[in-house]
Amino acid sequence: MSEENAIELIGVHKAFRDGRDQILRGIDIQFPKGKLTYILGPSGTGKSVTLKHILGLLDPDQGEVRVLGKNLAVLSTVEKIRFREKFGMVFQNSALFDDMTVFENVAFPLREHTDFDEARIEQEVVSVLRSLGMNGPYDKYPNEISGGMRKRVGIARAIIRKPEILLYDEPTTGLDPYTRITVDELIEKIKSEFRLTSVVISHDIPSALRLADQIIFLDQGKVAFRGLPHEFVKSDHAAIRRFLDADLVSFQSLSLAQKGEST
Repeated sequence: MSEENAIELIGVHKAFRDGRDQILRGIDIQFPKGKLTYILGPSGTGKSVTLKHILGLLDPDQGEVRVLGKNLAVLSTVEKIRFREKFGMVFQNSALFDDMTVFENVAFPLREHTDFDEARIEQEVVSVLRSLGMNGPYDKYPNEISGGMRKRVGIARAIIRKPEILLYDEPTTGLDPYTRITVDELIEKIKSEFRLTSVVISHDIPSALRLADQIIFLDQGKVAFRGLPHEFVKSDHAAIRRFLDADLVSFQSLSLAQKGEST
């Protein structure tokens, strides 16, 4: 494994239903250390399955997954659980505990996995929330704060233990335009200030073009593209053109609808 890469997938195949449902078909992907990679592609093409391989939740039928120099397939279940402490995970809908306050949600990983006393926990929680633009109050519950604030709390919880790798699962799906911009700004802040190796699975082309150090495009379980954002938009691959054109049509339809509302 190259020392420049935090994660490598080498010839990874994965099928379900006794091999009848082939999801990954020999993918090779390198994720450079300290860089932000977006994995794009239509639904059902293997993005989430790829993420689960990186986490060690799935083992490949063929091929190898190496994370921070470790071949995940040779780790025991207990070793994999411990190894996942090197990851932070930002879930699509933030996945906050409804019956916990903002403070308690972010403190949860520290209380579960460290022996920090309450003074240290308070210091760590307040520090990470402030770094993400939340200056209080921290005693509100998730249903009492905005979608953008819930995203901040979800990201704070993901990075509170200072992971080496940060994974995002569809962070902007279903969000209004204002909140989506807020989330993009948070991802950009994490990228510039924390220098984590970050992987985002998404359908969000504008966010990927703005933020990504590299873009991976999956099509029918294969890597159809790996490169820079400006190279991605110039690709003549048929599936990529359809993907980009569909996004353009959606944007044009939204613009027409907004124009109609203003007349």
